[in-house]
Amino acid sequence: MTRPTLDDVAREAGCSAKTVSNVVLGRPGASAATRARIEEAIARLGYVADPAGRQMASGRTGRIAVVVPDLHQPYFAETAERLILEIERAGMSSTLVIAADQDAELRAVAAAQDVDGVIVCPHWLRDDLFDRTPPSRPTVQLGSRPTRVFDRVVMGEYEGFRQLTAHLLGQGRRRIALIWTGADDVPPGGARYDGYRDALAEAGVALDPALIAYGSDWDRRASGFEAMIALLTSGQRFDAVLCVNDAMAIGAMRALRMRGVRVPGDVAVTGFDDTVEGAYLVPSLTSVSPRTDEMAATAVHLLRERIEGETGAPREVLVGADLVVRDSS
Repeated sequence: MTRPTLDDVAREAGCSAKTVSNVVLGRPGASAATRARIEEAIARLGYVADPAGRQMASGRTGRIAVVVPDLHQPYFAETAERLILEIERAGMSSTLVIAADQDAELRAVAAAQDVDGVIVCPHWLRDDLFDRTPPSRPTVQLGSRPTRVFDRVVMGEYEGFRQLTAHLLGQGRRRIALIWTGADDVPPGGARYDGYRDALAEAGVALDPALIAYGSDWDRRASGFEAMIALLTSGQRFDAVLCVNDAMAIGAMRALRMRGVRVPGDVAVTGFDDTVEGAYLVPSLTSVSPRTDEMAATAVHLLRERIEGETGAPREVLVGADLVVRDSS
């Protein structure tokens, strides 16, 4: 049986093929009566639009670029998967881009080709990088520092770290260390650190800078391991440790185990991101869920609005955070 064409629908509806095409693509212009005739003709003939043809006619590819800095960090691997599935649910396809440095990340956003839009989990992007090189496609930023250039979906970092710290204080822990990342001569900052600091202050517990240990790269388990070894070697007394994320917490727990320190008996340990890996550790890792599914759905929704023509100022959507208490605390 011959598959009905656009011309067949046009003859059946008594109008031009161009009018049928406009109705199929959702473009304005056809009267309500004409639109109704075309929709009835489509139903009678069983016409199905060719997706590739629709994309060509609309000037769109139906494809979204998902940009992450790496996949060895469990958070980025799991986030990329959630974004890809959410894009698929929205009727589009995806291209995964691993941007391992600032230049690659900038190219992925500022020079994106063959996609309708970009969702980026940035590590290096800053406002000034786009002074001369504006984004080539609608872009949504997932987490990280604000650039004030794109729509941004923000995880509840402050609330999550405040909840973690309050949880440890509620367990009677008072010497709560922090495993951070970066140079040890640069004071920590940002929403996660603020949540830790404010929860200590609310409980009347002094923040001791000597209990902050630094790893070289917060995306790697080895950084948590090296930071914990440094903390143990320092001789500082501590009964709990907040790690900036699950990856570093996993490395820290290995270091504690090697030194014969019991978790949580001697030291409670927490992470952030609620990765599957952390849930299956022994002991299982207390963490914070940043509601990654909700973040992915929100990012795809914002991007679709931009692709469809939304032109307002950059928007920011804050997603909550949920404390997930497990055996490590």
